[in-house]
Amino acid sequence: MKYKVNEIFYSLQGEGHHTGVQSVFVRFSGCNLKCPFCDTDHASYVEMTAGEIADEVSRHPARLIVLTGGEPSLVVDDELVRTLKERCDMQVCMETNGTHPVPESVDWVTVSPKTGICGPRSEAVAALTVDRADEIKVVDTGQDLDLYFSLQCRRPDTLMYLQPCFVPDAEVCAANMRRTVQRVLDDPRWTLSLQTHRMLGIQ
Repeated sequence: MKYKVNEIFYSLQGEGHHTGVQSVFVRFSGCNLKCPFCDTDHASYVEMTAGEIADEVSRHPARLIVLTGGEPSLVVDDELVRTLKERCDMQVCMETNGTHPVPESVDWVTVSPKTGICGPRSEAVAALTVDRADEIKVVDTGQDLDLYFSLQCRRPDTLMYLQPCFVPDAEVCAANMRRTVQRVLDDPRWTLSLQTHRMLGIQ
């Protein structure tokens, strides 16, 4: 079995519950959604075995392995997660849009549900099949937020993060941040998540 890997890199987790934690990111190529704010070149990848991925990950003194994408649930299976745990001795996390099942052996699941068209007026969340979420991280595009509290993957202890939508236009980006901050202030069920890696100028 070989996996299409876009890149593997060592950095700090920039978003959500594990912000600031040393992490090795394994970014997979390919996704079933087309979100305009995505920062991955899906056409670029190398094929690697589970052992080769584990060898590369183990070179770094991280506490977390973050499986991301693209959409990692399209390719990640129990064999890969088991190999990473056995050979790297790190917590395995996955960031997913929730539209495909996640292996039960994953330690921490971040679900980032995407609206149907990922546009500012869209309110329909793409259909989810994932059955658990340790945290739900929502990119704020001005959509209705109440629907995220009825997702089937949400549990009583699931952490809820709302994140401003980053765009290259500085004025629009600033407006997005102001909106998200106000929405969090207005609804204490949410916690603000920022893309701190962008602020720090790291990957």
